[in-house]
Parts: sequence; C-alpha cells; structure tokens
Amino acid sequence: MKRLLTSVVLALSLGVMIGGAQQQSPTFRGTSDTVRVFVTVLDRNGRLVTSLSQDNFEVRDDGKVQPVAVFDNTPQPIQIVVMLDVSGSMAGNLALLRASSTELFKSLGQEDVARVGSFGREIEISEVFTRDLHELEDALPDDIPVNAPTPLWRAIDQAMDAFDANSDRRRVVLVLSDGKNSDVRFSKRNVSQVEIIDRASAEGVMVYAVGLRSRSMAPPQFGGGLAGMSGSMNGDRPDPGLALTAEETGGGYVEVRPRDDLSATFTRIVRELHSQYLLGYNPPKRDGKPHKIEVRVSADGLEPRARKSYVAPKEAK
Repeated sequence: MKRLLTSVVLALSLGVMIGGAQQQSPTFRGTSDTVRVFVTVLDRNGRLVTSLSQDNFEVRDDGKVQPVAVFDNTPQPIQIVVMLDVSGSMAGNLALLRASSTELFKSLGQEDVARVGSFGREIEISEVFTRDLHELEDALPDDIPVNAPTPLWRAIDQAMDAFDANSDRRRVVLVLSDGKNSDVRFSKRNVSQVEIIDRASAEGVMVYAVGLRSRSMAPPQFGGGLAGMSGSMNGDRPDPGLALTAEETGGGYVEVRPRDDLSATFTRIVRELHSQYLLGYNPPKRDGKPHKIEVRVSADGLEPRARKSYVAPKEAK
C-alpha cells in the first residue's frame, strides 16, 4: 500500500512538473485563419517597451477597429534566414560579417532556429534549420568574389522559399547589404521589390534589413557638376528599398558603417524579435484580397511598428 501511494504521489508530482514546463513554453492560440500581427513598441528614445497590456492596443483592418482575439507578450519562437551580401563591394568586410553573425547565433532563443545564406555571383542557403552554433558558423561565407553583383531581391525571394512550411515558428528574413540591387543574371527570373513586399505580406514574413555604408575601392569621380558630385557621395549608400521593405513587413531597418558595432546591431534585432507583442484577430472578410493593417497604442510618446497589410483567406465555395 505504501509503495502504491508513493507511486501515485510521484506520478502526480511528475505531471505537475511537466505541466509547468509546458506552460512556460510559448504557444499561439487561435484558428488557422487568425491574422497574426507582431508589434514592436518603442519610446521616444528608441528603447523597447515591453510592459503594455491588451487594452493599450487598437488594431484596424481597412480602417475598421477589430476585436483582439489573441494577445501574448511572451517570446515567440522564430525561424530566421540570415542573408549576407558577398558582392564585390563587400571586400574587406568578411571578418566583420563572420564575427557579427556568430554573435547573432549565440543570442538565439532555445526554440529558435536559423539558416545562413549569401548572395553575390550565386545565391546559397544552408540546407537545414538548426541552432547548433558550429553548423551555423560552418555555413558562413569564407570568400567574397571580386566584382560580384548584388542580386538583392532575388536573394530575399529565395530566402522566403527556405522556410519550413510545417513549422508554426514565425518567419523572419534578416538581410545585410551595402549596395543597390544589381541582378545581372539574365538567365534567372528577375524579382522586384514590389514582388518581395507582396509575397512577404501574403506569407506573413517579417524582413529586417541592415544597410552597411562602405566606400568603393575606386577613387571618387566628381565630374558632371553637382549631379556628378551627389552621385559619387551617395554611391556607397545601401539600396533605399531595404528600409521600405522592412517597414511594410513590420521589421526594422538600421544603417551602419564598418566601424560601428555590427554585432550589437544583430543581437539587438534578436532581442527585439523576442520583445514583440502578438495581436491576433479574425479577418472580417474572407475574400482572398489584400487588406491594410494599422496598429495604434493609447499611451503617449510610444511608436508601434507592425506589418502594413496581409492577404485574407478565401472562403471555400
């Protein structure tokens, strides 16, 4: 009898322990049609705000306020594809890319997974999602070819192909580039920035972008008057479409120089991804069409950042 009682107590204790562990794991509760909106909130100084309640938020779908069916401010696991620019203009930045990426991998959460990609003459992405540090480091580029182009939008498009469709982890592309899109592979399908934004909106992909300001190895050309001077001074600017793509998909954009702490920038992005609010609501229309999303915060001095649109599910006939 004592043995039986002891076994029962142990079983109950184990059940409580397992139940507690399951409760600590972040879960998403909602239907398959629920519109998921991840929101970053910053104060006037650009600091993350993580203590808001559901009552502080208002979500509008095509201008109409929607009841929030799901609210969660616990870290949601991510699957992230890190795409690194290895075009010719990035020569000299290889050690910086590798070291900064390693710090990013170290900052991933226990349930996060990542793949590593690079784009220049070719677009390459590691085979599987993992959080094993050695596997991720082995997938980092070890060479930057001279005069390689920058197939920026095609690289992001292929990164979205790499997501695990069977995983409920949120989808994130992090791209680092120092130049403008210059996809000269005519044998490949051309991809535009508009297509990237439309696809990300339809598939719930969040794009984060880091624009690296780097000077060309060639001497500056100041011919052509003011226009020529302006072109030379702006020649090292990252593609302006990166910032817009990040804004439209709810991600973030930051511009840095090689002398800046790129490792801190990467780890801040991961910290931000783990500090976002999840708002879920039922789509008011199931018409298979794009809908605009607007998120507002009632507290003064706070700025919410979230994706701007989604594609509604289509009602089955």
